[in-house]
Amino acid sequence: MPRAPQGPRVNRQIRKSPVRLIDADGTQLGIVPIEEARQRAQEQGLDLVEVGATADPPVVKVMDWGKVKFERDKKARESRKKTHVIEVKEVKFRPTIDEHDFGIKLNRAIRFLKQGKKVKVTVFFRYRQLRRPELGVQILDKVTAATADIADVEHRSRLEGRQMTMVLAPKST
Repeated sequence: MPRAPQGPRVNRQIRKSPVRLIDADGTQLGIVPIEEARQRAQEQGLDLVEVGATADPPVVKVMDWGKVKFERDKKARESRKKTHVIEVKEVKFRPTIDEHDFGIKLNRAIRFLKQGKKVKVTVFFRYRQLRRPELGVQILDKVTAATADIADVEHRSRLEGRQMTMVLAPKST
């Protein structure tokens, strides 16, 4: 199955005739047959680009398509460079976690926060532990208290299914 073309139709891809022609300097030349529009573009050494495909008749413009496409792609590359992706790391706890294990996981969360990443703290419940959701709340409170100087609680949830979650974001300086 042929793929749909990306972007506007150019030169020989334009099939409908007649078309409303706009010259390279922006002046409207009126409604002309497609062959005449192609010929005018070729005489100027430029491309014929369909700018209004849904209009009746379609609107085409004489322009340097390679240059326009390059500028558009360059602008897209620049905007991608400026975007900053925030990574979210997850640290999982259990309601019956031992103090030593808690300390190790807490240190891992602190390390992620110092690297500038968000941390999703999850307390995962199994079987009978679901009857004691306050144990999960205690763990989340301990993590919040231990990271209070370097992190802010961005989102805290109640028990959802078998887990409780909290998202910590590094404090902005």
